[in-house]
Amino acid sequence: MAKTISKKGQPETYIDRDLSWMYFNRRILQEATKTQIPLLERLSFLGIYSNNLDEFFRVRMATLSRIAECDDKSVRRESERASQLIKQITRLNNRYAKEYEQAIRDVTQALREENIFLLKDDELSEDQQAFVRQFFRQKLSGFVNPVWLSAVRELTEAADDNIFLAVKLHTDARKAADYALIELPVAVCGRFIHLPDKEGKSYLMYLDDVIRFCLPMIFSGMDFVAYEAYAFKFTKDAEMEIDNDLRNGMLQKISKGVKSRRKGDALRVIYDAGMPKDLLKRVMNKLNLDKLDTVLAGGRYHNHKDLMSFPDCGRKDLKYPAWPPLIKHELDENVSLLKLIQEHDRYIHVPYHSFDYYIRVLQEAAISKNVKSIKTTLYRLAKGSKVVNALINAARNGKKVTVVIELLARFDEASNISWSKLMQDAGIHVIFGVEGLKVHSKITHIGMKTGADIACISTGNFHEGNARIYTDFMLMTAAKSIVTDVNAVFSFIEKPYTPVRFKELLVSPNEMKKKFLKLIDDEIKNKKAGKPAYIRMKINHVTDETMVKKLYEASAAGVPVDMVLRGNCSLVTGIPGVSETIRINGIIDRYLEHSRIFIFAAGGEEKCFIGSADWMPRNLDNRVEVVTPVYDPAIKADLRTVVDYGLRDTCQGRIVDGRGENQPWTTGEEQPFRSQEELYKHYCRLEKDTQQDLH
Repeated sequence: MAKTISKKGQPETYIDRDLSWMYFNRRILQEATKTQIPLLERLSFLGIYSNNLDEFFRVRMATLSRIAECDDKSVRRESERASQLIKQITRLNNRYAKEYEQAIRDVTQALREENIFLLKDDELSEDQQAFVRQFFRQKLSGFVNPVWLSAVRELTEAADDNIFLAVKLHTDARKAADYALIELPVAVCGRFIHLPDKEGKSYLMYLDDVIRFCLPMIFSGMDFVAYEAYAFKFTKDAEMEIDNDLRNGMLQKISKGVKSRRKGDALRVIYDAGMPKDLLKRVMNKLNLDKLDTVLAGGRYHNHKDLMSFPDCGRKDLKYPAWPPLIKHELDENVSLLKLIQEHDRYIHVPYHSFDYYIRVLQEAAISKNVKSIKTTLYRLAKGSKVVNALINAARNGKKVTVVIELLARFDEASNISWSKLMQDAGIHVIFGVEGLKVHSKITHIGMKTGADIACISTGNFHEGNARIYTDFMLMTAAKSIVTDVNAVFSFIEKPYTPVRFKELLVSPNEMKKKFLKLIDDEIKNKKAGKPAYIRMKINHVTDETMVKKLYEASAAGVPVDMVLRGNCSLVTGIPGVSETIRINGIIDRYLEHSRIFIFAAGGEEKCFIGSADWMPRNLDNRVEVVTPVYDPAIKADLRTVVDYGLRDTCQGRIVDGRGENQPWTTGEEQPFRSQEELYKHYCRLEKDTQQDLH
């Protein structure tokens, strides 16, 4: 484990975001080891862990490697720190890789106990062998194209989101072996091939083993007498992260100072530990590695992200029980949703509630003769987006529609460009973000001809797919002061860097950070004055050094700081005189915790906020983010419930203390508490009560 001790021997009080990310991803791995979690969900957690690690190396480790290799003297301190951090992350990665391989073995054995068998190429019956040969002829033969390894100039010219087999082919004892490379056609047929079930047992094969079995067919007529095939994968440099925490000037120096690293160079290689040395040497020679890159011997199979789509074999009993999104009866009457919002604030909490209510707001606005304009921000979009379809319909109906779409939403750039063209063709005014600032806010403004305008402010993307697996809050309001501020955000986006002040909203990069700091300062003053003082929040990441120091200041003053936090955390708890009153619960469960909720005691007049911003430099300084106050008593009560349940979670929660062990909470005499399950029950009760009141 990376130590948290400073050179002076004092406890370290700031954990680097990338180190804390490793701790977070390990919490996902730990979920895969819990036998009380349905077996196929454990497989999914293993896939999520693997996929997260790929992206981390592709982006964050790429950035660190570029900084470490920079030869500009003015950034030497940052280069040395990056080199040290790479070493710490590599040690953790090696340690976690062993835990991961054991988890894979344990889950595979548990599958066998449930009569689900993953067969290797040498474990097939005669009937199964015939099935695999026929499958290869019908589905695979045209997509498996070996390349002689000697003919490959650089392996990194290939895509790094797939897996490869390095093949050693033998003729006879007197001749040298040949070497070939096969890229697995996962996109054609998936990673897992379902063989015919038999006697209540399900049989599957990794595509890797199907190819291994069919090597004599692939190399037919070439006089080879024996075949060896070993899997490997590599992760490529995706170039410097655009929204990372460094100053722009420093980014430019590092970009110019890195002479050797290119976009697309390999950063990490994982290979089958059984690969012969002669074959391994030939593979490595094609990857242009340097001393800072990660090379890791692993098991027989890699690219475990594919476990996220593992066939369920009809075994619904091995998955989470269904929690259908709930109907909100107050919004489900045969009346105008726009009018309901104008009456008083409304909200939805997905995926507990259906995202369709937001779609219905847009659909109604698209055809209402009283609506003159719609403005919205889009960051990520679902395939076949109902949101975009509603906006296009609004434009066709003569509404003035403005869409701010972020072209730099990582890994969704191509999709967003395609949607942009479609919307422009429909007459929508499309704004491509703000130069130098990523637009990450989730806001919608609906302008009315008569009556109050409406705004929707969300903690997450307007994305139907995300709304099924991400927990996010959306406030729908006609409160004039908030709606006016939302409209002003769009004006700011269209004319960035012009002076603008917001009365209600906390907006970055304007004054959000300053206002959050003041809210914490107020808690410190109230504590010293003997008034109610506390900070309770739910957030994804806390890495901004200024915010970390301010939270320590609050804790030193005796202010209780209770936090539900999903990902990166630079805080270290339990330091005497520094962070004794800070308690952080990290929850990993069936839904991805994503909502940001901030609650301050405010001397007894509690203040509640929701929004899109985490407490990271990129969110507070380099993005357009929006956080809104919540005034409606019923909605505030629900926000308190969400945070309270998260803090009480002893089933899926882990102690986040900056030390990376992710220990579970000791329950003592208390009953175990699972926040997501209890929230679903809570909303079921609320809707039952609401239905009774309505009828």
